[in-house]
Amino acid sequence: MKRALVLLIAGTVLSGVCAYAASGQTPVPIKLWRLDCGTTNVSDLNQFSDVRAYTGKSMALTASCYLIKHGDSYMLWDTGLPAALKGAKIDPKAPIGATVTKTVVEQLAELGLKPDQIAMVGISHYHFDHIGQAADFPGATLMIGKGDFDALTTKAPGADPTPLKNWFGGTGKAVAVAGDKDIFGDGSVTMIDTPGHTPGHHALLVRLASGTTYLLTGDLAHFRENYDSDGVPGFNTNRADTLASLARFKGLAKNLKATVIIQHEPRDIAKLPAFPAAAE
Repeated sequence: MKRALVLLIAGTVLSGVCAYAASGQTPVPIKLWRLDCGTTNVSDLNQFSDVRAYTGKSMALTASCYLIKHGDSYMLWDTGLPAALKGAKIDPKAPIGATVTKTVVEQLAELGLKPDQIAMVGISHYHFDHIGQAADFPGATLMIGKGDFDALTTKAPGADPTPLKNWFGGTGKAVAVAGDKDIFGDGSVTMIDTPGHTPGHHALLVRLASGTTYLLTGDLAHFRENYDSDGVPGFNTNRADTLASLARFKGLAKNLKATVIIQHEPRDIAKLPAFPAAAE
């Protein structure tokens, strides 16, 4: 039953994309940039495996964020590590060390953009390395999965709303996304419901006017080996949901012939043009 439901939902997304492609509408110009939102060093990679698949292994992971231009509107997907970590030195013996080279605002400035030009900030989930610089965009509408929205509202264990206080207790507008969300209403950018890492975790589907399709994982997987083996970190909120989400995500990637980008995987950075160039 669960597999049938996963396939039904995947088919619904695919049908929507195909209908858009066949509608005869002129596609809205889309651009997609990868932003450098920091680096983390994980000294014990078993933190990302509840079956201890990586004993004795360490890895440097990237924190990637993405800028999407849809017509004249700009959206950020994730905001990376906190700007306060700029220039921080990483202790290789620490369980996790993190640093930032350039802030999101500094990179946007290289494109001639100011923070108030960002209309939306989409968040894959509430972990600190994905919401660290959200506060720099107080005028943007926050798009966040309903499960995460509820966890932040109730301050559930592991869910700290402080970096998002502009939207949780402040005046910022937040949208709690239940299920999938077609951001612009034309099938070009869709938040894909992939719970398990957190209750409201989402991935992102980006379909360029050229026909190229990308799927951004959020933290559905953190690196290539974990994605390939359906690995589950021990700190995920629901193991069964994680596995179902991985199956759905991989089904979408296959059916849409999408390029999968694992956001923390350094080897996936080259799948998009080097900043400040964009995919379009």
